[in-house]
Amino acid sequence: MSVHIAFETPKDVQDSVYELVKLVGSGEGRLKKGSNEVTKAAERGTAQMIVMAENVNPAELLAHIPLICKEKKIPFIYVEDQAYLAEAAGMSSGAKTAAIALMEVSKGAQEAFSGVKDQADALN
Repeated sequence: MSVHIAFETPKDVQDSVYELVKLVGSGEGRLKKGSNEVTKAAERGTAQMIVMAENVNPAELLAHIPLICKEKKIPFIYVEDQAYLAEAAGMSSGAKTAAIALMEVSKGAQEAFSGVKDQADALN
């Protein structure tokens, strides 16, 4: 396991996370993309949830984020692939993102958000 990964996320849970990111990225809320933006959102305590990719190189790029999330009590979870995470977030084809911060979740995505949050809390 990589230095930034605190726990394994089962495949079915990852699928739920990708679906949630797709919902929020398609207008059912607001998100921030990239390790710098995610770090700022976590430090400020404004993120509702953080999603990190496992296949980040170098892994140290995200090593600090789980620590900040625990301190600020922000739920976080992992997905396998940063290219698929970028695609789910609505970024252009071929783009990659190491992490995403869910900033706002609209009513239409609230049920999906609650389900993923409960799973993240159980894994952590």
